[in-house]
Amino acid sequence: MASLGELWSRTGGRALAEAGALAIHAGEGLRGTTRVRRWWPDFVRECWFLVSVTALPVFLISIPLGATISLQVGDLARQLGAQSATGAIIVVAVIREVAPIATAVLVAGAGGSAMSADMGARRIRDELDAMEVMGINPTHRLVSPRLWAATLVAILLVPVVVLSGGGGGFVFNVLLQGVTPGAYLGQATALLQLADLVQSLVRAGVFGFIAGVVACTRGMTCEKGPVGVGRAVNRAVVQTFVLVFAANYVISMLYLALVPQKV
Repeated sequence: MASLGELWSRTGGRALAEAGALAIHAGEGLRGTTRVRRWWPDFVRECWFLVSVTALPVFLISIPLGATISLQVGDLARQLGAQSATGAIIVVAVIREVAPIATAVLVAGAGGSAMSADMGARRIRDELDAMEVMGINPTHRLVSPRLWAATLVAILLVPVVVLSGGGGGFVFNVLLQGVTPGAYLGQATALLQLADLVQSLVRAGVFGFIAGVVACTRGMTCEKGPVGVGRAVNRAVVQTFVLVFAANYVISMLYLALVPQKV
């Protein structure tokens, strides 16, 4: 039976190896960006696929998210006698936090899992080895377009989340909590800054990039066989969520520390 120290050393070594694989694929994927003429068709196909599998789900989940925020904020604002400020709080919350996280969850769960399965299938069919034999770098040809497609689609989904989440909050706040439409819309941008929207787009792009890197890496390094592909998909989704939430905390902390907030 292995001792605790051996288990810890083995786990730490595996974690470092996986982190190294992620860093290598991310670096090689960025380096392959210069060969955009070769992978442009793959980029367009991946963008269309990601949009097709994420646009409607992200719209549908954003509406109840906005309504949930409206419920919590509206109840507290009513107790404080500041119901007219609920619009500003809901819009800021949706733009700052809900939009990047919602896009990351959908891109990783729907798009990233499909990316990982596709790369895993190519691995067990020895397509990646065949590309290397022909002198083609599989990371440049396959990973680069998927990284940029995930990044771009994640950024493009932010306005969808903002509009649907803000609309859900508006309907719930106006129809069920008695706030007038003029008060909601009039205060919607009271606490909003251009920096809030910029950081939301940047954060979504970072999360999409992370989802693409993890999905491609797990698929390209999976064990041979259908079981290995299934495990790679599961690990890709879990690891993406862990990295996204960690990155979200770091980015939020830096943003609040560096950008003065409106009051």
